[in-house]
Amino acid sequence: MLRTLGTLAAALALVLSLSACDRATTVSRRVALAECRLPRVATAVQCATIEVPENRSAPDARRIRIFAAILPANSASPEADPLVILAGGPGQAASNLGVFAERLTDVRRTRDVVLVDQRGTGRSSPLTCAAFKPTDDDVLETDPLPRARACRDELASGGVDPAQYTTSAWIADLEAMREALGYARWNLWGGSYGTRVAQEYTRRHPDRVRTMILDGVAPPGMVIPVDLWVTREAALHAILAACAASATCGKAHPAIGDVLGAVETAFGRDGRDVAIVDPATGASRNVHATFDLVLALVQPLTYTPETAAMLPELLALAADGQIAPLLAALPTPSPTQPEAMNTALLFSVTCTEDAPRMTPAEADRRLAPLPTRTLAERTLSVCGIWPHGSAPADFAQPLTSDVPTLLFSGGMDPVTPPAYGTEVARGLARSRHIVAPGYGHIVSPHACGPRLIAAFLDAPDGATLAPECIKHFETSVPPPLWSSRLVAQP
Repeated sequence: MLRTLGTLAAALALVLSLSACDRATTVSRRVALAECRLPRVATAVQCATIEVPENRSAPDARRIRIFAAILPANSASPEADPLVILAGGPGQAASNLGVFAERLTDVRRTRDVVLVDQRGTGRSSPLTCAAFKPTDDDVLETDPLPRARACRDELASGGVDPAQYTTSAWIADLEAMREALGYARWNLWGGSYGTRVAQEYTRRHPDRVRTMILDGVAPPGMVIPVDLWVTREAALHAILAACAASATCGKAHPAIGDVLGAVETAFGRDGRDVAIVDPATGASRNVHATFDLVLALVQPLTYTPETAAMLPELLALAADGQIAPLLAALPTPSPTQPEAMNTALLFSVTCTEDAPRMTPAEADRRLAPLPTRTLAERTLSVCGIWPHGSAPADFAQPLTSDVPTLLFSGGMDPVTPPAYGTEVARGLARSRHIVAPGYGHIVSPHACGPRLIAAFLDAPDGATLAPECIKHFETSVPPPLWSSRLVAQP
């Protein structure tokens, strides 16, 4: 059950009074809505755009556009507090999450679902530069600095100030959009970096937040460009340890504990040229492969249990000089959303809010034991040339709040492990944390998760959360490992 303030009776009375207040509130728009379409969403939605200053300390200077899409409630008299989807990254556009919003059918029986693109992403004045235009060879790149330098210069030549594209500026944009759409309060769903946004918005505007749902929880104190490499390394070692402990996987790969060393030996200090069949085109080609490249290809495969289960076999093949299977296993970008993440926005956020909170000596100490340390150091080096904004003094402090909150963590999550959710929940007096051992990064869109979201929005005290659905997540187990290319076995 959710931890409550005061007695159960008082909590129930509070919930009932808030619900009554919500239903009595009318929505008065200050911005016109127009029909528009979202990627992979079958029906038209309602969209709005507002203008805000790029730099709020210079309100008469350059202005940018912030985009929002509303999937309206299927009700003639919907609740006045919608559910807002806050995307991850940083750099993901909420307008690319329309498929997830469509799945929230129980929520949409009574509430609007609102998708707002963060400034610099999607349709909110994206930080667009030719240097970061997606190419087929992006997966072969291990040093972002040259393209980041070119992008910085291109943005500057266009009069764009990347230093203004921060979480704090995004919070102000969200509040401006809330006022324009006429909602007195709203409910927040945040995924990954979106959980940081939800926490910071609640810190700044607690009276505007009815509930929070945090999935893949990022504590405010997390230093993204360093911490994610540490947790991903731990997740990879857990996968290899599970293989060693499995009768079938351990038999197929008796030296799995040393597989990374074998890969490093196979490619040597300077790498080697290898022939591959391009999984996208079927054409044969030669690429120069290094140990760092293999490590970079492994990282996205740790995010979902299904791809993580293939890693023992894929790494064994890489130790034999074969990287084509790793390339083939990578998620394939959708042709309707070729740029899933805005890389420039990622650097604007992390170089302002994360990198300055860790000294070079501390970063060196934490990264030194990792095989991926060179990849991490190259990413951090971008912050040496990228324009920096500013963050509030308390930005990295834990949030203390009594806003009802439902938290989800995947037991196999390589970047926001369950310990992060536990850490954040300590400051949330009315919270429930659901840990799903068999799931990876982002849990609630899967299986019966949308039902839990709807039930929580209807009754934030948690009284109507389906026990069988919670049990499904809490008793989930990882999928069997692929001990060969032909079959997965426990």
